[in-house]
Amino acid sequence: MPTTTSADGTAIGYESIGSGPALVLVDGACCFRAAGPMRPLASALSQHFAVHTYDRRGRGESGDTQPYAPAREVEDLQAVIAAAGGAASVYTMSSGGAIGLAAAAQGAEIRALAVYEPPFGSDSPEYTAELARLLAAGAHGDAVALFMAKVGMPPPAIAGFRTTPGFRVLEGIAPTLAYDDAVLREPIDWAAVRVPCTVVAGGASPEFLQHAARTTAERIPGAALEVLDGQTHDVDPAVLAPLLIKLLS
Repeated sequence: MPTTTSADGTAIGYESIGSGPALVLVDGACCFRAAGPMRPLASALSQHFAVHTYDRRGRGESGDTQPYAPAREVEDLQAVIAAAGGAASVYTMSSGGAIGLAAAAQGAEIRALAVYEPPFGSDSPEYTAELARLLAAGAHGDAVALFMAKVGMPPPAIAGFRTTPGFRVLEGIAPTLAYDDAVLREPIDWAAVRVPCTVVAGGASPEFLQHAARTTAERIPGAALEVLDGQTHDVDPAVLAPLLIKLLS
């Protein structure tokens, strides 16, 4: 797979599919190209866009130069946009929305931006402190379980998930949970987001995610809000793709 180089020298692994206007997809927490929703979505969009997916730093085939800062993730996205031809539309999922919005506010070459359920307001000092403690102790499985509990997974489901190969994959990228927590706490200059922007929510998602989507749309000058009936945070690519084609073409 090809790589591009971020501003701090970190190698960022990415892949491209399809043809047409450039579109970059940005994952949320616990996801990367080989484990997450973006490859199926890229396939659904590939007849309309040249779709570029990438591994956020610390995941998959991307490096993880220290010290971490949310600004480095903005630079990573800018590097992928440059590799995509210098300008692109951007779709972001969950906490990845903070990266896309920060990049737009800082003048990245983003033609249009779609943001699915950015969970602003879901952070807490208690979660941040406990996550840091677990990661410092090397308790990566417990850190993943803490995150799962935070997003509403019931304890029996977490216990069952911990026995699966998928859980071991997440343990391997557990340190990046601190990165997602950090990007959601990083201030964004909402008024500086000047690109066409649509915030999308699932009509069957928990109310706190729908509220976060509404609030985000209200903060961005000229932003629109779209609701996909019957969808949750685990949005169906077949339902999402037609909306993104309409918004980002």
